[in-house]
Amino acid sequence: MKIAVDAMGGDHAPDAIIKGAIEAAKLFNGNVEIALVGNGPLLREKLSHITYRYRPQSVSIVEAAETIEMGESPVAALRKKRNSSLVVAMDLLKTGQAQAVVSAGNTGAVMASALFTTGRLEGVHRPAIVSVLPNQKGITLLIDVGANTDCKPINLLQFGIMGSLYYRHIFRCPNPRVGLLNIGEERTKGNDLTLEAYRLLSESQLNFVGNVEGQDILSGAADVIVCDGFLGNVILKFAESIVGLVSSTIKDKVASNVRSKLGAFLLAPAFVKFKRKLDYEEYGGAPLLGIDGVCVICHGSSSPKAIKNAIILALRIVNSGVNNQIKYQLQAMNTAVPVTENHRVRV
Repeated sequence: MKIAVDAMGGDHAPDAIIKGAIEAAKLFNGNVEIALVGNGPLLREKLSHITYRYRPQSVSIVEAAETIEMGESPVAALRKKRNSSLVVAMDLLKTGQAQAVVSAGNTGAVMASALFTTGRLEGVHRPAIVSVLPNQKGITLLIDVGANTDCKPINLLQFGIMGSLYYRHIFRCPNPRVGLLNIGEERTKGNDLTLEAYRLLSESQLNFVGNVEGQDILSGAADVIVCDGFLGNVILKFAESIVGLVSSTIKDKVASNVRSKLGAFLLAPAFVKFKRKLDYEEYGGAPLLGIDGVCVICHGSSSPKAIKNAIILALRIVNSGVNNQIKYQLQAMNTAVPVTENHRVRV
Protein backbone atom coordinates (compact mmCIF):
# COMPACT_ATOMS: atom_id res chain seq x y z
CA MET A 1 0.00 0.00 0.00
CA LYS A 2 1.18 3.51 -0.80
CA ILE A 3 0.17 6.85 0.69
CA ALA A 4 1.03 9.98 -1.26
CA VAL A 5 2.00 12.95 0.92
CA ASP A 6 2.10 16.49 -0.45
CA ALA A 7 5.54 17.33 0.87
CA MET A 8 5.42 20.99 -0.22
CA GLY A 9 2.03 21.89 1.24
CA GLY A 10 1.73 23.70 4.56
CA ASP A 11 3.28 26.52 6.54
CA HIS A 12 6.18 24.37 7.75
CA ALA A 13 6.82 22.36 4.58
CA PRO A 14 8.83 20.44 3.73
CA ASP A 15 10.60 19.92 7.09
CA ALA A 16 7.53 19.15 9.23
CA ILE A 17 6.03 17.00 6.47
CA ILE A 18 9.19 14.93 6.06
CA LYS A 19 9.62 14.39 9.80
CA GLY A 20 5.99 13.37 10.22
CA ALA A 21 6.22 10.98 7.29
CA ILE A 22 9.36 9.36 8.71
CA GLU A 23 7.68 8.93 12.11
CA ALA A 24 4.71 7.23 10.44
CA ALA A 25 6.98 5.04 8.33
CA LYS A 26 8.75 3.80 11.46
CA LEU A 27 5.40 2.68 12.88
CA PHE A 28 4.41 0.87 9.69
CA ASN A 29 7.63 -1.18 9.82
CA GLY A 30 7.98 -1.38 6.04
CA ASN A 31 4.41 -2.53 5.34
CA VAL A 32 3.31 0.81 3.90
CA GLU A 33 5.21 3.00 1.46
CA ILE A 34 5.01 6.75 1.92
CA ALA A 35 5.58 8.73 -1.27
CA LEU A 36 6.81 12.26 -0.62
CA VAL A 37 5.69 14.35 -3.58
CA GLY A 38 7.58 17.55 -4.31
CA ASN A 39 10.89 19.13 -5.22
CA GLY A 40 13.11 16.07 -5.59
CA PRO A 41 16.55 17.61 -4.96
CA LEU A 42 15.27 19.54 -1.93
CA LEU A 43 13.54 16.48 -0.45
CA ARG A 44 16.59 14.28 -0.95
CA GLU A 45 18.79 16.90 0.70
CA LYS A 46 16.40 17.13 3.67
CA LEU A 47 16.21 13.35 4.02
CA SER A 48 20.01 13.11 4.06
CA HIS A 49 20.01 15.06 7.32
CA ILE A 50 17.57 12.75 9.09
CA THR A 51 19.58 11.18 11.91
CA TYR A 52 17.13 8.69 13.40
CA ARG A 53 16.77 5.25 11.86
CA TYR A 54 13.99 4.22 9.49
CA ARG A 55 13.61 1.84 6.57
CA PRO A 56 14.74 3.84 3.49
CA GLN A 57 12.63 1.66 1.20
CA SER A 58 9.49 2.71 3.07
CA VAL A 59 9.87 6.34 1.97
CA SER A 60 10.09 7.27 -1.71
CA ILE A 61 10.20 10.57 -3.60
CA VAL A 62 7.95 11.50 -6.52
CA GLU A 63 9.11 14.51 -8.50
CA ALA A 64 6.88 17.61 -8.73
CA ALA A 65 8.55 20.85 -9.73
CA GLU A 66 5.81 23.29 -8.69
CA THR A 67 4.13 24.27 -5.44
CA ILE A 68 0.67 25.73 -4.84
CA GLU A 69 1.12 28.45 -2.25
CA MET A 70 -1.27 28.91 0.66
CA GLY A 71 -2.62 32.24 -0.58
CA GLU A 72 -3.19 31.31 -4.23
CA SER A 73 -6.61 31.08 -5.85
CA PRO A 74 -7.36 27.33 -5.81
CA VAL A 75 -8.90 26.96 -9.27
CA ALA A 76 -6.39 29.25 -10.98
CA ALA A 77 -3.47 27.49 -9.30
CA LEU A 78 -4.72 24.05 -10.32
CA ARG A 79 -5.05 25.16 -13.93
CA LYS A 80 -1.61 26.78 -14.12
CA LYS A 81 0.41 24.38 -11.98
CA ARG A 82 -0.29 20.95 -13.40
CA ASN A 83 3.09 19.76 -12.10
CA SER A 84 2.50 20.92 -8.54
CA SER A 85 3.04 18.55 -5.63
CA LEU A 86 -0.68 18.51 -4.86
CA VAL A 87 -1.82 17.73 -8.40
CA VAL A 88 0.82 15.03 -8.86
CA ALA A 89 -0.21 13.42 -5.55
CA MET A 90 -3.87 13.42 -6.62
CA ASP A 91 -2.93 11.89 -9.98
CA LEU A 92 -1.23 9.04 -8.11
CA LEU A 93 -4.51 8.47 -6.27
CA LYS A 94 -6.58 8.59 -9.44
CA THR A 95 -4.38 6.12 -11.30
CA GLY A 96 -4.25 3.69 -8.39
CA GLN A 97 -0.54 4.19 -7.75
CA ALA A 98 -1.46 5.47 -4.28
CA GLN A 99 -4.39 4.55 -2.07
CA ALA A 100 -4.62 7.86 -0.18
CA VAL A 101 -3.42 11.47 -0.23
CA VAL A 102 -2.43 13.58 2.75
CA SER A 103 -1.90 17.34 2.40
CA ALA A 104 -1.49 20.33 4.69
CA GLY A 105 -1.55 22.70 1.74
CA ASN A 106 -4.06 25.24 0.47
CA THR A 107 -7.37 23.79 1.71
CA GLY A 108 -9.41 25.09 -1.20
CA ALA A 109 -6.92 23.68 -3.67
CA VAL A 110 -6.90 20.29 -1.92
CA MET A 111 -10.71 20.10 -2.04
CA ALA A 112 -10.92 21.23 -5.65
CA SER A 113 -8.11 18.96 -6.80
CA ALA A 114 -9.62 15.93 -5.06
CA LEU A 115 -13.04 16.60 -6.56
CA PHE A 116 -11.84 17.37 -10.08
CA THR A 117 -9.30 14.53 -10.16
CA THR A 118 -11.08 11.63 -8.49
CA GLY A 119 -14.71 12.71 -8.86
CA ARG A 120 -17.50 11.86 -6.44
CA LEU A 121 -18.51 8.45 -5.21
CA GLU A 122 -21.57 7.19 -7.02
CA GLY A 123 -24.65 8.71 -5.40
CA VAL A 124 -22.82 11.49 -3.56
CA HIS A 125 -24.06 14.98 -4.42
CA ARG A 126 -21.40 16.92 -2.54
CA PRO A 127 -18.29 15.79 -0.69
CA ALA A 128 -17.96 17.07 2.88
CA ILE A 129 -15.17 17.60 5.38
CA VAL A 130 -15.56 15.87 8.73
CA SER A 131 -13.73 17.09 11.81
CA VAL A 132 -13.29 15.67 15.30
CA LEU A 133 -14.22 17.66 18.41
CA PRO A 134 -13.72 16.37 21.96
CA ASN A 135 -16.75 16.09 24.20
CA GLN A 136 -17.34 15.18 27.85
CA LYS A 137 -17.73 11.49 27.00
CA GLY A 138 -15.40 11.00 24.07
CA ILE A 139 -15.49 12.60 20.64
CA THR A 140 -18.05 14.20 18.34
CA LEU A 141 -17.82 14.39 14.56
CA LEU A 142 -18.89 17.64 12.92
CA ILE A 143 -19.82 17.48 9.23
CA ASP A 144 -19.52 19.63 7.08
CA VAL A 145 -16.82 22.04 8.26
CA GLY A 146 -16.10 24.01 5.11
CA ALA A 147 -16.55 22.23 1.80
CA ASN A 148 -20.09 23.53 1.13
CA THR A 149 -21.20 26.96 2.27
CA ASP A 150 -24.65 26.65 0.68
CA CYS A 151 -26.54 23.40 1.09
CA LYS A 152 -29.84 21.75 0.29
CA PRO A 153 -31.70 19.42 2.67
CA ILE A 154 -30.64 16.35 0.67
CA ASN A 155 -27.01 17.39 1.20
CA LEU A 156 -27.44 17.43 4.98
CA LEU A 157 -29.06 13.99 4.83
CA GLN A 158 -26.10 12.64 2.90
CA PHE A 159 -23.69 14.31 5.34
CA GLY A 160 -25.49 12.43 8.11
CA ILE A 161 -25.15 9.13 6.23
CA MET A 162 -21.45 9.65 5.47
CA GLY A 163 -20.66 10.87 8.98
CA SER A 164 -22.50 7.96 10.59
CA LEU A 165 -20.71 5.37 8.47
CA TYR A 166 -17.36 7.02 9.10
CA TYR A 167 -17.96 7.04 12.87
CA ARG A 168 -19.13 3.42 12.79
CA HIS A 169 -16.13 2.07 10.92
CA ILE A 170 -13.33 4.27 12.26
CA PHE A 171 -14.42 4.50 15.90
CA ARG A 172 -16.08 1.07 16.15
CA CYS A 173 -19.50 2.32 17.20
CA PRO A 174 -22.30 0.12 15.76
CA ASN A 175 -25.09 2.70 15.83
CA PRO A 176 -23.84 6.30 16.10
CA ARG A 177 -26.29 8.98 17.24
CA VAL A 178 -26.81 11.64 14.57
CA GLY A 179 -27.98 15.13 15.45
CA LEU A 180 -28.88 18.19 13.37
CA LEU A 181 -27.34 21.47 14.54
CA ASN A 182 -30.12 23.99 15.09
CA ILE A 183 -31.21 26.92 17.25
CA GLY A 184 -33.58 24.82 19.34
CA GLU A 185 -34.42 21.22 20.17
CA GLU A 186 -38.00 21.40 18.87
CA ARG A 187 -38.54 20.02 15.38
CA THR A 188 -40.40 23.24 14.45
CA LYS A 189 -37.29 25.40 15.05
CA GLY A 190 -34.90 26.59 12.38
CA ASN A 191 -34.95 27.85 8.82
CA ASP A 192 -36.26 26.19 5.68
CA LEU A 193 -33.03 24.20 5.28
CA THR A 194 -33.03 22.67 8.75
CA LEU A 195 -36.79 22.09 8.84
CA GLU A 196 -36.70 19.99 5.67
CA ALA A 197 -33.41 18.34 6.66
CA TYR A 198 -35.01 17.34 9.96
CA ARG A 199 -37.80 15.60 8.08
CA LEU A 200 -35.40 13.73 5.81
CA LEU A 201 -33.15 12.67 8.67
CA SER A 202 -36.07 11.53 10.84
CA GLU A 203 -37.43 9.41 7.97
CA SER A 204 -34.06 7.80 7.29
CA GLN A 205 -32.65 4.65 8.87
CA LEU A 206 -30.07 6.67 10.78
CA ASN A 207 -30.09 6.77 14.57
CA PHE A 208 -31.35 10.34 14.44
CA VAL A 209 -31.69 11.98 17.87
CA GLY A 210 -33.18 15.24 16.60
CA ASN A 211 -31.96 18.80 16.82
CA VAL A 212 -28.95 19.67 18.94
CA GLU A 213 -27.96 23.16 20.01
CA GLY A 214 -24.59 24.83 20.35
CA GLN A 215 -24.16 23.80 23.97
CA ASP A 216 -24.72 20.16 23.01
CA ILE A 217 -21.68 19.96 20.75
CA LEU A 218 -19.23 19.37 23.59
CA SER A 219 -21.64 17.58 25.92
CA GLY A 220 -21.76 14.33 23.92
CA ALA A 221 -25.46 14.64 23.05
CA ALA A 222 -24.71 13.18 19.60
CA ASP A 223 -21.85 11.27 18.03
CA VAL A 224 -22.27 12.95 14.65
CA ILE A 225 -23.55 16.51 14.23
CA VAL A 226 -24.71 17.64 10.81
CA CYS A 227 -24.61 21.23 9.56
CA ASP A 228 -23.76 23.22 6.44
CA GLY A 229 -20.12 24.05 5.77
CA PHE A 230 -20.45 27.74 6.56
CA LEU A 231 -21.68 27.14 10.10
CA GLY A 232 -19.38 24.16 10.62
CA ASN A 233 -16.29 26.12 9.64
CA VAL A 234 -17.17 28.95 12.03
CA ILE A 235 -17.66 26.47 14.88
CA LEU A 236 -14.39 24.66 14.12
CA LYS A 237 -12.31 27.83 14.10
CA PHE A 238 -14.02 29.14 17.22
CA ALA A 239 -13.22 25.85 18.96
CA GLU A 240 -9.57 26.18 17.95
CA SER A 241 -9.46 29.69 19.45
CA ILE A 242 -10.95 28.39 22.71
CA VAL A 243 -8.14 25.85 23.00
CA GLY A 244 -5.58 28.64 22.66
CA LEU A 245 -7.40 30.81 25.21
CA VAL A 246 -7.61 28.01 27.78
CA SER A 247 -3.94 27.08 27.36
CA SER A 248 -2.67 30.66 27.65
CA THR A 249 -4.93 31.39 30.65
CA ILE A 250 -3.69 28.33 32.52
CA LYS A 251 -0.06 29.30 31.85
CA ASP A 252 -0.64 32.85 33.09
CA LYS A 253 -2.34 31.68 36.28
CA VAL A 254 0.28 29.03 36.97
CA ALA A 255 3.07 31.59 36.76
CA SER A 256 1.32 34.08 39.05
CA ASN A 257 2.65 32.79 42.40
CA VAL A 258 4.49 29.95 44.13
CA ARG A 259 1.29 28.28 45.35
CA SER A 260 -0.06 28.13 41.81
CA LYS A 261 3.21 26.65 40.56
CA LEU A 262 3.09 23.96 43.23
CA GLY A 263 -0.52 23.15 42.40
CA ALA A 264 0.34 22.97 38.70
CA PHE A 265 3.16 20.55 39.47
CA LEU A 266 0.77 18.24 41.30
CA LEU A 267 -1.83 18.52 38.55
CA ALA A 268 0.65 18.14 35.69
CA PRO A 269 -0.56 14.66 34.61
CA ALA A 270 -4.14 15.92 34.45
CA PHE A 271 -3.06 18.97 32.44
CA VAL A 272 -1.24 16.73 29.96
CA LYS A 273 -4.34 14.59 29.43
CA PHE A 274 -6.50 17.70 29.10
CA LYS A 275 -4.21 19.23 26.48
CA ARG A 276 -4.02 15.97 24.55
CA LYS A 277 -7.81 15.76 24.37
CA LEU A 278 -8.07 19.29 22.96
CA ASP A 279 -5.05 19.12 20.67
CA TYR A 280 -5.96 18.83 16.97
CA GLU A 281 -2.56 17.23 16.35
CA GLU A 282 -3.82 14.09 18.10
CA TYR A 283 -6.45 13.64 15.37
CA GLY A 284 -4.11 14.39 12.45
CA GLY A 285 -6.44 15.86 9.87
CA ALA A 286 -9.95 16.05 8.47
CA PRO A 287 -11.07 13.51 5.84
CA LEU A 288 -12.88 14.73 2.73
CA LEU A 289 -15.73 12.23 2.53
CA GLY A 290 -17.64 11.55 -0.65
CA ILE A 291 -14.81 11.60 -3.19
CA ASP A 292 -13.81 8.45 -5.03
CA GLY A 293 -10.67 7.96 -2.97
CA VAL A 294 -9.18 8.80 0.41
CA CYS A 295 -7.95 12.31 1.12
CA VAL A 296 -7.01 13.74 4.51
CA ILE A 297 -6.72 17.52 4.79
CA CYS A 298 -4.37 18.78 7.50
CA HIS A 299 -4.13 22.12 9.26
CA GLY A 300 -1.79 24.49 7.44
CA SER A 301 0.43 24.83 10.49
CA SER A 302 0.61 21.08 11.11
CA SER A 303 3.55 19.78 13.11
CA PRO A 304 5.35 16.50 12.41
CA LYS A 305 3.10 14.86 15.00
CA ALA A 306 -0.04 16.02 13.19
CA ILE A 307 1.29 14.80 9.84
CA LYS A 308 2.19 11.42 11.35
CA ASN A 309 -1.31 11.02 12.78
CA ALA A 310 -2.90 12.15 9.51
CA ILE A 311 -1.01 9.44 7.62
CA ILE A 312 -2.10 6.87 10.20
CA LEU A 313 -5.69 8.07 9.84
CA ALA A 314 -5.50 7.80 6.04
CA LEU A 315 -4.36 4.19 6.35
CA ARG A 316 -7.21 3.41 8.75
CA ILE A 317 -9.75 4.88 6.33
CA VAL A 318 -8.38 2.83 3.44
CA ASN A 319 -8.45 -0.36 5.48
CA SER A 320 -11.96 0.32 6.80
CA GLY A 321 -13.55 0.26 3.34
CA VAL A 322 -15.82 3.12 4.39
CA ASN A 323 -16.05 4.52 0.86
CA ASN A 324 -17.72 1.36 -0.42
CA GLN A 325 -20.09 1.48 2.53
CA ILE A 326 -21.04 5.07 1.73
CA LYS A 327 -21.78 4.17 -1.88
CA TYR A 328 -23.86 1.12 -1.00
CA GLN A 329 -25.75 2.88 1.79
CA LEU A 330 -26.73 5.79 -0.42
CA GLN A 331 -28.04 3.41 -3.03
CA ALA A 332 -29.95 1.40 -0.43
CA MET A 333 -31.55 4.51 1.05
CA ASN A 334 -32.57 5.74 -2.39
CA THR A 335 -30.81 9.10 -2.03
CA ALA A 336 -28.69 8.74 -5.14
CA VAL A 337 -30.84 10.99 -7.32
CA PRO A 338 -29.43 12.66 -10.47
CA VAL A 339 -27.44 15.82 -9.89
CA THR A 340 -28.50 18.65 -12.20
CA GLU A 341 -26.88 21.66 -10.55
CA ASN A 342 -23.30 22.77 -11.09
CA HIS A 343 -21.57 22.05 -7.79
CA ARG A 344 -18.64 24.29 -7.16
CA VAL A 345 -16.20 23.73 -4.33
CA ARG A 346 -16.41 26.82 -2.19
CA VAL A 347 -13.66 27.95 0.13
